[in-house]
Amino acid sequence: MRTILITGGAGFIGSHLAAEALERGERVLVVDNLVTGRRENVPPGAVFLERDLAAPGLAAILRDERVDVVSHHAAQANVRVSVDDPVHDVEANVVAGVKLIQACRRAGVRRILFASSGGTVYGQQERFPCDESHPTRPLSPYGCSKLAVEHFLEAYRLTGELDPVILRYANVYGPRQDPRGEAGIVAILAEKFLTGEAPKIFGDGLQTRDYVHVGDIVAANRAAIEGWIPGIYNVGTGIETSLVDLYRAVAAGLGRSTEAEHLPANIAELHRNSLDAGRLERTFGCRPSRLLTDGLAATLPWYVAQYGR
Repeated sequence: MRTILITGGAGFIGSHLAAEALERGERVLVVDNLVTGRRENVPPGAVFLERDLAAPGLAAILRDERVDVVSHHAAQANVRVSVDDPVHDVEANVVAGVKLIQACRRAGVRRILFASSGGTVYGQQERFPCDESHPTRPLSPYGCSKLAVEHFLEAYRLTGELDPVILRYANVYGPRQDPRGEAGIVAILAEKFLTGEAPKIFGDGLQTRDYVHVGDIVAANRAAIEGWIPGIYNVGTGIETSLVDLYRAVAAGLGRSTEAEHLPANIAELHRNSLDAGRLERTFGCRPSRLLTDGLAATLPWYVAQYGR
């Protein structure tokens, strides 16, 4: 039986990964400090360890529990927070990430799957969609922190100590996403519409993103775990959707017509973003395929259940 340790497993993406692994009969350990994660998100059957990645003893846990794969999804994931407090972002993402890497090295766990950010590490794109060879020029401390951890993992791959798989996600959405996080724009819009508040649009709303459903993220993780070829892989649909169009789609899905509050653009705002997942498909036979309309139809009822109609 394979044993997987998922950091951030009480959060949005991590909890979906934990549930899927348990359904497959795997043994799942969830490590989460519950700063942003929720205990109720941890699926029954998972071993839950409430702890910080920076706390001592992680290498011993990896050894004693005979962990085969570490899936690293714990993060400070709010771009605006990273801009306001880059030191905290480095501590939460880079320092904690390197301590996890060190624990894996000491415990002899070679397989680390790292959730990186295809929505931030490339910066302002030169081609659309972009593949993994595109220059990395992040505009935010969050993007810098993700890229820094990638470099640590790549260094240990080159020295033969680790076999990391790095998945660069586009903008992920789906049930259980926290509307308090900036990256979770679908969650933010849904909550605002359902609670009667005016959603905020920063800039002109014409900025585009590549929205990928969490179900496609889970499928990509599973394909990578089963195929396991170290490398960097984009996980996105390659389809650009403007913020204005997303706003209208969520409003229509919830039967709302609330006017947005327009605010100045963020300093680290990307104009356009979309990812080419061709390498993921060629290597693992997996490619995100759920259309945004279908993904929203599968997602919005969860927010209605949380906040009412």
